[in-house]
Amino acid sequence: MGMFMKYRHAFALLALLVVGCADIDDSYEPASFQRDGNSLVMTGVIDSNIVTTLEAALATHPDVHLIVLQNVEGSIDDEANLEAARILRQYDLDTHVPADGMIASGGTDFFLAGVERTIEAGALIGVHAWGGDDIADAAALPDSHPEHQPYLRYYQDMGIPQSFYWYTLDAAPSEDIHWMTQAEISRYQLTTD
Repeated sequence: MGMFMKYRHAFALLALLVVGCADIDDSYEPASFQRDGNSLVMTGVIDSNIVTTLEAALATHPDVHLIVLQNVEGSIDDEANLEAARILRQYDLDTHVPADGMIASGGTDFFLAGVERTIEAGALIGVHAWGGDDIADAAALPDSHPEHQPYLRYYQDMGIPQSFYWYTLDAAPSEDIHWMTQAEISRYQLTTD
């Protein structure tokens, strides 16, 4: 995929974020998995069906060892996303973002469940503060607010410094996106290589 395609995906994601996850209609492409050798290639938006979708893919292809996140724009159901990510970790699967890949928001969280995590140069890795129906932007919540706890536990369980969570809240507001630099990817230990 050329630079135009990568930026087209980035602009599409920004349009999605401007609309807001709560306002996404049925036109989004739900996350799916396609077999490619010993890998499952993941694309789409993570929604409330992700646990069923992931479990079905793993049952159909029990010999896969790697999830390649090609274009995972984010999540519209963070609770289901974290549940599915924990399943990915239970299966001891690795995750990878190719050079022409893009992950953001909940897609980045899902990627972090990989036992071994790799990102090729050129991939887009996006983060921002989460928001939802009741909370417009998590960065506005006090650090002691209980809504932070599921994310802090998840990052700790995945071996990611909890400082990464606070960084995502400060990196961009919920209706925007921050594309991580290589230095930031290294600082927050997103990869294991």
